[in-house]
Amino acid sequence: MVKTTAQTFFSDEERQRIKAAVFEAEKRTSGEIVPMVVDTSYDYPRAEILGAVLLSLATGVTASWAFGDSSVWFFLPIFALAYFPFKFFIRYTPTLKRCLIHPVEICGEVEEKALVSFLEQGLHHTRNHTGILILLSLFERRVYVLADRGINARVPLHVWEEIVETVTEGIHQGLACDALCEAITRCAELLEEHFPSREDDRNELPDLILG
Repeated sequence: MVKTTAQTFFSDEERQRIKAAVFEAEKRTSGEIVPMVVDTSYDYPRAEILGAVLLSLATGVTASWAFGDSSVWFFLPIFALAYFPFKFFIRYTPTLKRCLIHPVEICGEVEEKALVSFLEQGLHHTRNHTGILILLSLFERRVYVLADRGINARVPLHVWEEIVETVTEGIHQGLACDALCEAITRCAELLEEHFPSREDDRNELPDLILG
């Protein structure tokens, strides 16, 4: 069975493995690592409208030509009647909907979702500004890693691209849980040198967020 929503993407056993990976990682460092899985980063209403217009236009023109002697008065009601069914069809057909969205827009929306989630979940309030968000956005099939300023001041930005590649490749191979746990461990390795664990450390953030 294909896992398509944030709530069902990982099994209960996989969720426990991820939380355990976060727990072990945070024992080694004062950083806070938060994996987050969301259904989508944005609704993309423009894609639904564009797709519905194109499909309704094609349906109306074809029907008008075949049955209405190319009459505009035959075309218009067909177009109007087809628009909303096609719009809902696109909304609930992710593969088709993705084809109507430019990759640049997808990347921008995932990045914005990561930034907003970083603030909403309070990752910017950690004691030493050492929060890391690993965002999996399922509809877009994108992974985004966002680290707070305390970390980025010491860890090169290109390193996060390696984390993204690890998780993305794991998802493509059907090993999302393994890849995410590996990415969490890798984050701990990067943080351990600059932000070692301290006796008064406490877990400030959730170990896994499903939204």
